[in-house]
Amino acid sequence: VLAAEVLEYLREPPEGVIVDCTIGLGGHAGLLLEANPQLRLIGLDVDEANLEMARKQLSPFEGRFRLVPANFTELADVLRRLRQPRVGGILADLGFSSNQLADPLRGLSFETDGPLDMRLDRSRGPTAADLVNTLPEGELSDLLYIQSQERHSRRIARRICQERRRGRVDSTAVLARLVAAAIGQNPQSHRSRIHPATRTFLALRMAVNEELTALRRLLGQCPECLVSGGRVAVIAFHSGEDRIVKEEFRARANAGQYRTLTRKPVGAGEEEKRRNPRSRSAKIRVAEMVGDT
Repeated sequence: VLAAEVLEYLREPPEGVIVDCTIGLGGHAGLLLEANPQLRLIGLDVDEANLEMARKQLSPFEGRFRLVPANFTELADVLRRLRQPRVGGILADLGFSSNQLADPLRGLSFETDGPLDMRLDRSRGPTAADLVNTLPEGELSDLLYIQSQERHSRRIARRICQERRRGRVDSTAVLARLVAAAIGQNPQSHRSRIHPATRTFLALRMAVNEELTALRRLLGQCPECLVSGGRVAVIAFHSGEDRIVKEEFRARANAGQYRTLTRKPVGAGEEEKRRNPRSRSAKIRVAEMVGDT
């Protein structure tokens, strides 16, 4: 998403290396490497399958990229290990790749039934099913409201707790059905384009992967990883993420570290929204490093 905007802000960095903190399938990385033959790129991802697909996607640029299995919270450590302490650009697309969303075994979507997992790194941490089946009703309600501003959080949490007394809630289809019943909406007849379980799934996914905490850790490392004039660009997909990016950029601009290049978040144009419905909620913010910290 937002390919033109990414190219506009990152194709000519002051230092010839860029980090794509969420390499995914290599879409943004491929565009950047093609647009600037002098550019080199480091790609991070916790998903080994994504890294393999990105490697194939980027094969025409062999020798100009390096892929590292790592979470973007490890950015500074990765750069130190690669003896590349500072770079000219940092890109973080906070959305999930299409193959992850389409994989029923990950449990990220209610489009097809699957285990209620939602972990990006399936080797660690509790699953969404663990949270749904163990959190007290009040904590579950708070999680839904705080993470995704789900205004029906109390009704949804109450309905889930009623159901789990009869048996464990461990599939995406069951959870989606419970949420719809709690809200009193039939997904098939609902006029909105948004499924009634969308915010519940978003909240659980964010909690399972500690997404907001990870984003804050990434943003906190960026100044030490950028050269003067280097840029950090973040593509967010919901208000919670965007608010964190906005506040971080503003605070560092007030401290004299950053110059904000996007006064407001930049969204997709109408043509891109028609071509790629997933881009409807995407917003990019970009800041430039003013000087060394």
